[in-house]
Amino acid sequence: MVTQTVTRTVPGAGASPKLAPAELPALAPAEPAAKKERLYMGYFLTPVVWKNALGFLVLHLIAVYGLYVLCARGKVLSWFYVWLSGLLCGFGVTVGAHRLFTHRCFRASWGVRFALVVLHTIAGQNCMYVWVRDHRQHHRYSDTHADPHNVQRGFFFSHIGWLMMRKHPAVFEKGKNIDLSDLERDPIVMFQKRYYKTLYVLFAIMLPTMIPILAWDERPDVALFGCYFFRMIMVLNITWLVNSAAHMFGTRPFNKNIEAVECKMVAFLSLGEGWHNYHHCFPWDYRAAELGSKHDLSTKVIDFMARRGWVTDLKFASESLVRKRAMEMGDGTHAKYGDPATTHEPHQPYQHHHFMPEETPISAASTKWVKHEEDAAAAAAAREFVQTLPTAKGAAAMSLS
Repeated sequence: MVTQTVTRTVPGAGASPKLAPAELPALAPAEPAAKKERLYMGYFLTPVVWKNALGFLVLHLIAVYGLYVLCARGKVLSWFYVWLSGLLCGFGVTVGAHRLFTHRCFRASWGVRFALVVLHTIAGQNCMYVWVRDHRQHHRYSDTHADPHNVQRGFFFSHIGWLMMRKHPAVFEKGKNIDLSDLERDPIVMFQKRYYKTLYVLFAIMLPTMIPILAWDERPDVALFGCYFFRMIMVLNITWLVNSAAHMFGTRPFNKNIEAVECKMVAFLSLGEGWHNYHHCFPWDYRAAELGSKHDLSTKVIDFMARRGWVTDLKFASESLVRKRAMEMGDGTHAKYGDPATTHEPHQPYQHHHFMPEETPISAASTKWVKHEEDAAAAAAAREFVQTLPTAKGAAAMSLS
């Protein structure tokens, strides 16, 4: 089977250097999903860490109080501030931690990387290094005991329970196989990792709390409990929904053999991260959804930065590849390719990949094709796709050499 993607560089943004294999470590194919069997007392395969469990309980109770003070005493500007700060730090997670640093879906300038790491720090979801490590392991060992938030252990575990319990021994064992050398070469990521606690106090607690107090004379209790605690817990739970609800409640139009689903509610809340069946099939696609989505603000932000040359080499799956996957492995619910008569079964879980180890340029102007195998059929498919790309205003002509 030939797996192909297209990497798009926005015309006018300048030529980007060749992506060396050393910069993009190729992760091994995902292990097949575990059989859908529930072990006795599956929620409690590992001991509860009571310090963590009680800590999260207290944080959620404080967040409820924060919502109360916002409703009872908060100013209108504070409500807008909670929404705006939640949106911005959400982009630090979706655009930064997820699509850029975990899956390397595009290249970003130093300034963009710095801004995304700052926003991710404000979100308060641990340092970038740990976030990426856990997410890469989740993709590589999805729905097995080596998955840090294995959905086979239930909704609560995959949502928040995994942070309240000892990790399964398989998580420790298989975690040794996760290559993080690209992050270890990034000085911004490693600086955040080294000084994360200090940076968290400054950027996640003090800064969000002081802005409303100084800018519009908000009450300190509203600023602390509403603008910090409530916003932080709200963003955390929306992020956790991708691990839980987006693996349980929805359709599987691209691969019916995996747990990840297409969940519109999660996509809306998480700035476009809920189209999870597609994402697990094409994790390197910067859109994290087929053709993007009206609920995918993260993709719109990436496109905005690409038009200004701040990010380059946007990788996305070709329509022919998406069609082939949906028709061969989908559950028949795809709006365009979901005819059950053309949906084959049974199938083994598809072994998807994070990083493509090689890239072969097929256009000197603005298009590259990243692939595993090269043959006449694949080359023809790439040419067909490139020739159908719409011509943007002022864009350089895309031609095959």
